[in-house]
Amino acid sequence: MRIFPAIDIKDGKCVRLSQGRFDNVLIYSDTPLNIAKLWEAQGASFIHIVDLDGALVGYSVNDEVIKTIVSEVKIPVQVGGGIRTIKDIEHKLSLGVDRVIIGTKAVNDPGFINEAIQSFGADRIVIGIDAKDGLVAIEGWETISNYNAISLALDMKKLGVKTIVYTDISKDGMLQGPNITHTNEIAKATGLNIIASGGISSLKDLELLQEIGIYGAIIGKALYENKIDLVKAIQMFELNQ
Repeated sequence: MRIFPAIDIKDGKCVRLSQGRFDNVLIYSDTPLNIAKLWEAQGASFIHIVDLDGALVGYSVNDEVIKTIVSEVKIPVQVGGGIRTIKDIEHKLSLGVDRVIIGTKAVNDPGFINEAIQSFGADRIVIGIDAKDGLVAIEGWETISNYNAISLALDMKKLGVKTIVYTDISKDGMLQGPNITHTNEIAKATGLNIIASGGISSLKDLELLQEIGIYGAIIGKALYENKIDLVKAIQMFELNQ
């Protein structure tokens, strides 16, 4: 199981939200690059970055920060937030980003996902499904759609998608454990590579995700709050596989 340490960027700073609320922001570093270098030094094989401003407004905002990170670390980076057009994808990839995460657009325009995969390949396109009570949230988590998370995942699979980041919003930033039940359901129903996100707070949580065969796990607040030792997590769940 691959471990993805997370860097959420807002106003150029490394922050965490609680339950996706933009009015509940905690700043952990004024320099996201330093955090990226720390994760790399601790053995991370991939970094997960979200442009929170971009997710909210619908276009890239923190590209300079992302470009600096990508140019300064030697491990691959995946980025989400505000990616709505083919040009957005081209631009992100031109920064050196390994793969992009598309959320809102997957709900509003599935044809776009088909075009993206045809243009860039399935290995470059990851779908972000952010859900609350099983329903997909869009527009930086500000709007809950009528789209069922599993139905969306299955539709994406038909288009050739291989990997999905599944986030339970009610769990995100709360350090109360991931939604194992829903994560397991979407993994079993789709057979896709599922990266679990939201609420992971301990090595035990990671064990539970590994037991249900999850492809990867994104860890955010638990790292910043020293609830999980990244070196130990990578040793236990990534290197020993």
